[in-house]
Amino acid sequence: MDDLTVSAWEAAYLRFEAPEEEIRKFIARLHRLGAKEWPHDSRIVELFCGRGNGLNALTRLGFKNLEAVDLSPRLLAQYKGPATCYVADCRHLPFGDASKDIVIVQGGLHHLPVLPDDLEQTLAEIQRVLRVDGRVIFVEPWRTPFLVLAHLASDNPLLRRLSNKLDGLAIMIEHERPTYERWLSMPPVITALAHYYFLPVHESFSWGKWSFVGTPRPPVVIPKQNPG
Repeated sequence: MDDLTVSAWEAAYLRFEAPEEEIRKFIARLHRLGAKEWPHDSRIVELFCGRGNGLNALTRLGFKNLEAVDLSPRLLAQYKGPATCYVADCRHLPFGDASKDIVIVQGGLHHLPVLPDDLEQTLAEIQRVLRVDGRVIFVEPWRTPFLVLAHLASDNPLLRRLSNKLDGLAIMIEHERPTYERWLSMPPVITALAHYYFLPVHESFSWGKWSFVGTPRPPVVIPKQNPG
């Protein structure tokens, strides 16, 4: 998305969900996905962090060793918390091998422009930077019955006039439709790649979301052929 599209999308997101509402949602979600069991000194990275409300949620949960990556300097500039943020491409992470305990992605993978190639690159990078006993957390849109119903409602002009949330959702979908629809059309490919790079600890598909927690699988090493 270009800057104008991002600005329109961000304005729609603010209509869909206020920052404080989003932070409370993230706190509840992280609790469900095991955050209560994570040591508070865990080295945590959030990818596609945007304006940083996921980081604000982690800070409120007591985590202090926080870093984040996003491609947009404009969005990162909106974050005012203590985490160290990097303007970088999640397909080429600016971290050393086996240097992080937890990597979190909440609603970023479906923005990748080229599937499955960009997804595979991103997952391989996450696998690379995680410690052997690390954790990855993904939460992304998924075509469940609830999401189908939400799409039908947001396509209804009368309901959009009655609900800022539905109108915001519709505008967001309009601005990200190519990547969003491509993502929703490839569930077997997405889950197969996630399972290739990570051993699932938890996986669920409900309320329009795919929630995944996994540990990194050892990378596959192809032996070198001796010259004949």
